[in-house]
Amino acid sequence: MPRYLLIVDYRPGDDDTPMDKWQPAEITAHMDYYNVLNAALRDSGELVGGEALTEPRFGLDVVSDGKSAPVVTDGPYAESKEILAGFQIVEVADEARAVEIAALVSAVPGPGGVPLRQPVTIRRVMDSGDFQVMTGQ
Repeated sequence: MPRYLLIVDYRPGDDDTPMDKWQPAEITAHMDYYNVLNAALRDSGELVGGEALTEPRFGLDVVSDGKSAPVVTDGPYAESKEILAGFQIVEVADEARAVEIAALVSAVPGPGGVPLRQPVTIRRVMDSGDFQVMTGQ
């Protein structure tokens, strides 16, 4: 079965109130929603993995040539809407099921318990067939 990466970034959806301005109960409800959804996906055998990530200000950029010491700088410095907030990898029958799950992720509650309608990007994980097409083998 194909696997899909569901990407949640810092695009706000319908409510652009930064999470640090939410009430503690709203943050708890937001994270509880993800916990319940992920438990259901684990129980169905569809969740391969996923994590919420710390704030971008804790990120580092690493560059290396594989020989000398790596260069490590604060980062990343992409636009905030492009910075990864969290992800899930699901293994499902088809893209339509990945879209159904992404819709559930998008509906995570925000301030006042209202679904955020946060954009979720879906990317299919490459498999051996993709590599064969790329290499001609």
